[in-house]
Amino acid sequence: MTERSLRPWTSLVVLCLGTFAILLDTTIVNVAIPSLVTDLHASLDQAVWVVNSYLLVFTALLIVASRLGDIFGPRRLFVGGLAVFALASALCGAAQSPGQLIAARVLQGVGAAALAPQGMVVIQSIFPRERMGAAFGVFSSMTGLAAVAGPTIGGALTTYVSWRWVFYVNLPIAAAGIVLAVLYVPDIRTGRRHRLDAIGVLFASLGLSAVVFGLIEGQRYSWAEMGRGITIPEIIGAGVVLLAAFVWWERRRPEPLMPLRLFADRTFSVMVVLNAVVQFALLSMLLVNAINLQSALGMTAVRSGSTGLPLTITLSAVAPFAGRLTDRFGGKFVLMTGLFVYAIGIAGVAAVSSTNSTSFTFVVPLLIAGVGMGAIFAPLATEAMRAAPPRYAGAASGILNTSRQLGATFGGAVTGAVLANRLTAAMHARAVADSAALPENARDRFTGAFSNAASGGLQVGRGQFVSQVPRDTPPSLVTQVRQLIDDVFTHGYVTALRPTLAVSVAVLLAGAALCLLLRRRPTPSLEPVTAEPVKAAAE
Repeated sequence: MTERSLRPWTSLVVLCLGTFAILLDTTIVNVAIPSLVTDLHASLDQAVWVVNSYLLVFTALLIVASRLGDIFGPRRLFVGGLAVFALASALCGAAQSPGQLIAARVLQGVGAAALAPQGMVVIQSIFPRERMGAAFGVFSSMTGLAAVAGPTIGGALTTYVSWRWVFYVNLPIAAAGIVLAVLYVPDIRTGRRHRLDAIGVLFASLGLSAVVFGLIEGQRYSWAEMGRGITIPEIIGAGVVLLAAFVWWERRRPEPLMPLRLFADRTFSVMVVLNAVVQFALLSMLLVNAINLQSALGMTAVRSGSTGLPLTITLSAVAPFAGRLTDRFGGKFVLMTGLFVYAIGIAGVAAVSSTNSTSFTFVVPLLIAGVGMGAIFAPLATEAMRAAPPRYAGAASGILNTSRQLGATFGGAVTGAVLANRLTAAMHARAVADSAALPENARDRFTGAFSNAASGGLQVGRGQFVSQVPRDTPPSLVTQVRQLIDDVFTHGYVTALRPTLAVSVAVLLAGAALCLLLRRRPTPSLEPVTAEPVKAAAE
């Protein structure tokens, strides 16, 4: 390859570096929660918002950030977002109270949102159409790779160094990303002046914030009142109304924040839905597996993370190959096959799970899931961006990133609700069976401890214990009751995870069927490419 032909691939490596850092932070922090709770004396609510504040701000600002990229140039937003993200990471690591940490996480979300949509815009501009699939295969695999690698990296840092290094690790990555972006990522401009629609920004940000907040907090408040007469359904409903107002407003704008004409293309619309579907299944599998491996099976954070290595390695190996297949044959059947294989992998995880499972138990189903995931990401991004006119690349990237985050948030909410329901029923049934080992006068007290254990069961994933030994338990029975409690939760969880993962399998199979609506190969956009690199520091 000549130096000139290598430049796009060098830019791609830099974009992958920044994207990996921000997506890693959506999962890496979860493993560190028990340690930072102890160190900062945080409550459970504060610990939850250490995770959720980042996700909320990140999701709410993606569409706005995509337009800012159109106005100021994607490279500037990429570098600026990475700088803000690095500063916030340093503040997170230095936090001395839960409030300081949550505030720094909000700032992290702002930086991540500014950075996230820009990579897809740059890739569409610097790669020829016949190489776009391979490029997006590498770039988009960062989404899944960061998600599955997060627990492994987070577990190792928390166990062997400190929870603060979960944040400090971002600093050298961000520093390298900023320098390399200035050197090697071209300054893409469209040559057209853009305006920022302030009212559209308000509607979109508030609407997305309300919907995401409701989905995040719904399980904790049992989807009912959360205080002062305000209910979770009302908050989500208000968000939907604001988003409807956003769509109404956008129809009347000469230069909308989110061009609705993008959805007139069937391929693009299907890709938006499938982005949400894939993230729904990914978040669901990660959530269920994390609790299963660490709480039900008793693995350490490091062992739990290493159990997912077959998925990580396979995903990384398959994604570029799937991108080349997409370039050559189109993405329809590559994507359909990937979704189907991914569903088989998740079904396999459910099928092999037992109270005696080890890391080796999950190797084959995780390898299968990795093949499926690796085949999904390249055609998802490639077909979506090919279907979007080049002048709408920024808006298209913002929409796709937003749908991905909404899918993950919705997946967490649905998975939490289904898991809580099934776990309560399964634990009660197991408690009734196990109570036969206790004296008759202690049985009702024992089974009653599991009557409302849904929230406690899910909190196990955050380092909490599902149930305490019931009060008034005779000292002679305390050890036996503790063993039975552990047995009830372990067997109950394995029973509950199967119908929970079945939801993700069904969603993926529906997504595979939706691929039938796609054309085998998208027709080329009729609009000429207007985005040209006006400056590249590398030249």
